[in-house]
Amino acid sequence: MYSIHKFFGLLFTISLGVGSLHAQNDSQATETIPVQVEFKRPLQMGAENTEAYLEQLKGKTVGVVANQTSTKDTLHLVDFLLNEKIKVARVFSPEHGFRGNADAGEHVKSDTDAKTGLPLVSLYGSNKKPSPEQLKGLDVVVFDLQDVGVRFYTYISTLHYVMEACAEEGIAVVVLDRPNPNIDVVDGPVRKEGFESFVGMHPIPILHGMTIGEYAKMINGEKWLGNGISCDLTVVPCLNYRRTDNYVLPIAPSPNLRTREAIYLYPSLCLFEGTAMSVGRGTDTPFEVYGHPNYGDSSTAFNFTPTPSYGAKHPKLEGELCRGKNLHQAGKKKMNYLYLSWLIDAYKNTEVDEFFTKGGNWFDLLAGTDELRKQIEKGLPETLIRGSWKADLDAFKEMRKAYLIYQ
Repeated sequence: MYSIHKFFGLLFTISLGVGSLHAQNDSQATETIPVQVEFKRPLQMGAENTEAYLEQLKGKTVGVVANQTSTKDTLHLVDFLLNEKIKVARVFSPEHGFRGNADAGEHVKSDTDAKTGLPLVSLYGSNKKPSPEQLKGLDVVVFDLQDVGVRFYTYISTLHYVMEACAEEGIAVVVLDRPNPNIDVVDGPVRKEGFESFVGMHPIPILHGMTIGEYAKMINGEKWLGNGISCDLTVVPCLNYRRTDNYVLPIAPSPNLRTREAIYLYPSLCLFEGTAMSVGRGTDTPFEVYGHPNYGDSSTAFNFTPTPSYGAKHPKLEGELCRGKNLHQAGKKKMNYLYLSWLIDAYKNTEVDEFFTKGGNWFDLLAGTDELRKQIEKGLPETLIRGSWKADLDAFKEMRKAYLIYQ
C-alpha cells in the first residue's frame, strides 16, 4: 500500500494500533499506517503523506469530503487527486460549505464546483448523512477536514455520519489526518445521555485532545456507529508530528475562526452562543470578545457593535452597542483548560430577563449536560464546578489511550 521513506537523519517509526482491514474481528477493522517522525524534517499533513494512500485510490471511484482546509501543500486535495488521474466522482462538504464561506448554522445547498465541474453534496442542514444514492458507485471516500479538537465543532459529527453511511454500503473510508491546535487539553463536562445532538454526538468532553484521525479510530473502536457496525477505515497519519508541537493553522477552518487567538478561545467562548451574549460575530474579532448592551455599566471601557459581515449575515445583537471584554491578549497563549470565569462573569454582570436563552436548551446541548447551567445559576465557584468533571474526565482519558497515534 505504501513504501517507507528513505530518511537521512534520526528516524523514529512508531506503529500504533495497526490492524488488517480484512481482520475477522470487527474491533480491528481500522488500519493505522505507521507514524514516521524525523527530527529536523518539516511537519507533513496526512494529505501530503501521499505514498501512504495514493496507490490505494488508483483504479477506484472516489468521493471526497473536503472544504477550504483540504490541501496538499498549496494545492487543493481535489485538484491534486484529479492531476494524479484519480477518478473523483463527487465531493461532499460539511457545515460552512466546500469553500468555507457559509455562516454557522446556515443551510448549505448541494451544487456543482465551478472549477472542476464535480457535483457537490452538502452534508449539512437536512442532509447530514450521505444517502445510499449519494454514495452509489463509490469504492472509497477520502475524508480531509481540519478540526479544532472541540466536541461541538461539527466536523467530527460529519465524520461519524460519513463513516456510518459508508459502513452500511460497504465503502472504505480513508481519513487524512491533520494536527489538532488544541491537542494538549482534555477538559469540560462529558456529554450525558439525553443530550445527544449534532453538536454532541458522543460521550466525550468539550475538549477531547485528539486529532481527527485518532477520533475516527475511537468512533470505530467504541462501536458508536449505528447498530454497532464497523467502518472499513484507514487513517493516514501526519509525518513528523508530536503532541507537544504548537501547530498554527494556515487556513481558517471556518468563517469565524480567523485567528490563532480565536481558535484557542473558541472552546470556552462557544458556550456563550447559548446565552444572550454576543461573542463578536459581525465584527473583525469573532470569538475574541464577549458583550451585551446591558453588561456592566456605562463605565465599561470596551465595546463593539455587531453588523452584517462575512460569516455573519445576521449576527446576534445586530446594530446594538455591546459593552464587554476583549480577550485578544488572553488568547495569545494556549488555554490549558476550559475557562468558566468569563461565563460566570457575564452571568453575574448582565441585566437580562433570560441569560440562558430558549430555556437553556441550546446551552445544555453545547455543554452536553444541564448540570453546568444549573451550577452557574446556583452561584457555584469555578473550582467546584471543574471538580465535578474529574471522574468522567479520568475515565475518558483512560479510554482514549487505545486510540492515540502520536507521542
